[in-house]
Amino acid sequence: MLASYGLDALAGDQELDRIARFAAHLCGAPSAAISLVDDERQRFLWSEGLDISETPRSTSFCAHTMLGTALLEVLDASNDPRFADFTLVRGDAHIRYYVGAPLVSSEGAPLGALCVTDTEPRHQGLDANQVEGLTVLAEAVKRRLEEHRRTSAATTELKQSKDRLQSMFDSVPDIAWSAAPDGTFDMFNARWTELTGLAPPKTVEDWRPAVHPDDFEPSVAKFGEAVSQATMFEYEWRMKLPDNSYRWMLTRAVPSSGDPENARWFGTITDIHDRYVISQERELLAGELAHRIKNIFSVITGLISLRARGDDKLKAFSNELGDTLRSLSRAQEFALPINKKPGDELLELLDILMAPYGAGANGAVSISGDVVKFGRRASTPLALVFHELATNSAKYGALSVAEGKLAIMVQRDGETARIEWSESNGPTIEQPQDEGFGSRLIHMAIEHQLGGSMVRNWQPGGLRVTIELPVERLSE
Repeated sequence: MLASYGLDALAGDQELDRIARFAAHLCGAPSAAISLVDDERQRFLWSEGLDISETPRSTSFCAHTMLGTALLEVLDASNDPRFADFTLVRGDAHIRYYVGAPLVSSEGAPLGALCVTDTEPRHQGLDANQVEGLTVLAEAVKRRLEEHRRTSAATTELKQSKDRLQSMFDSVPDIAWSAAPDGTFDMFNARWTELTGLAPPKTVEDWRPAVHPDDFEPSVAKFGEAVSQATMFEYEWRMKLPDNSYRWMLTRAVPSSGDPENARWFGTITDIHDRYVISQERELLAGELAHRIKNIFSVITGLISLRARGDDKLKAFSNELGDTLRSLSRAQEFALPINKKPGDELLELLDILMAPYGAGANGAVSISGDVVKFGRRASTPLALVFHELATNSAKYGALSVAEGKLAIMVQRDGETARIEWSESNGPTIEQPQDEGFGSRLIHMAIEHQLGGSMVRNWQPGGLRVTIELPVERLSE
């Protein structure tokens, strides 16, 4: 029980000092003490006029006092058989008069006493005011002890909680850190020092020795931007290791709130070096693959042209097949670039495919709409579909006449991408009676490869086509 009070921290407590001094003054005695008694000894938490710090419990006045409910007053201890043989009575302390008020915990456990002693015996006890006053002072001592116990328990729990958090931090394989709203970094797990060999940084500038010179300023600028807006921070940079080598790292950090002035920051640093190297190798291979595929398309197109040269019957077929192959080549080049620029993926592909037909600000073809992204698998069937539509329009539809126009609108409605192909100012054409190879190719690409649907309407002035594709299939 006594251990929960943190007695060492209470030694020299000024409030207890004042209470004990006043108790001595109240009772007109030269000495007073606050004692706590355990199973074997009595310890004086504070004492005045006594040169000893503890006694055995077996010779303790207060051990008797704390077992009662009222004050224990002894006028002459040398004549009291309970205490006459105590060291404090027979020895140099020469205690004759003793009065003590019991100290009991909030759970009802006896702790010790607030006591007043004198080396002279008394003929009469305390008056009523002194009894009441000493009782009130004992209650003040108990409140102070309980307050200290609660504070000590809260401090211990806080320290344990912090230790648990630090232990959890240290067990994380990544570097974990936190920062205060003023930009001071106040916590790092052990992984920081293990990887860098450096002490944890306190300020942004303290990070400099651990960051590649080319990466430090850009990363600080981006972090500063995130802090100013209280938005998520993410950046890839190179960390310097103790052997002066570098490894690629990914830092992510989130604010505790959307308030830039008061948000704390919590972040991780993940080693992505192996993944980064593999990614670079894959990009190199993808670039080489794209180059080889482009060469293959060029070779095939060239072979077809050579075979058809001088043969008027094969020339038209050769030209049409060559256009299809070139369209596929452009789509493949778009899907496997080395330094691909971010953009509205489907719109960008349409711009590339429609460029030969006058796509642009003042051309016959206008392309607009929402952002719809697609994966590499979808690039080839998409290229086949729009190349076939454009080829037919150039032969028979709006793109076959000078005043003809084509508008392509891309819309995203939830998980569905809708593409409207609208020709205008073109010649009047009727729906064909038989479905040709090109139409079957379009249906196969849209329905089987992309999981979508297509509706065609032949109207005066040009063809209208509505294509609906699931976004999930497009992203594959």
